Amino acid sequence: MARPLSLGVLLSGSGTNLQALIDAVAARQLDAQIAVVVSNEATAYGLVRAREHGISTEIVAHGVFRSRAAFDARLVEVLRAHGVELVVLAGFMRLVTPVLLGAFPARVVNIHPALLPAFPGLHAERQALAHGARITGVTVHFVDEHADHGPIIVQVAVPILPDDDEARLHLRIQRQEHRAYARAIQLIAEGRVRIEGRRVLIDGDTADAEAALASPPFAQRTSP
Repeated sequence: MARPLSLGVLLSGSGTNLQALIDAVAARQLDAQIAVVVSNEATAYGLVRAREHGISTEIVAHGVFRSRAAFDARLVEVLRAHGVELVVLAGFMRLVTPVLLGAFPARVVNIHPALLPAFPGLHAERQALAHGARITGVTVHFVDEHADHGPIIVQVAVPILPDDDEARLHLRIQRQEHRAYARAIQLIAEGRVRIEGRRVLIDGDTADAEAALASPPFAQRTSP
């Protein structure tokens, strides 16, 4: 049996995606181990989640560093000290620099609550609602030097319902985030992911060529 992939999770907040990864590992749905959870915020609840499951934690407060590059250099030291092979951004509210990306080439991943390249940046759900979109979703992607931009690994579509507000839409998207992140990391752990330019190729991909999510659904009919 292959050795589990060693993950380093970076977060700034509550850590719901971290919890989903912890649960996926426990359920043997993810062939990985979380070696360390690192936060730039000492009060992040994600650190509590990690400690409750016996996972090592580190606090690297960004405010004490003279530059983003210096901050990332310290992150690299911490991650390497814990033997991290894949860096997982899970609500990490800092833009990463070439210092981190160069230390872990094509080994830094992020999740975003929209179907990139649509609605990048903050408040993606609010952006989708304001635009009148009927479908949004989740994107797991490799991180490059631009925000919400790198090659896409997994996407999940989520319909926007007529009575959705930002909070309701966020909760429905979040449920799919928890599934999508574990799925993307498992594909990497299995060695099935290759990057060619902007495309991510997945060995054994058997996507249904006829599958579609329509909003409103095609089957819906109105009374005469």
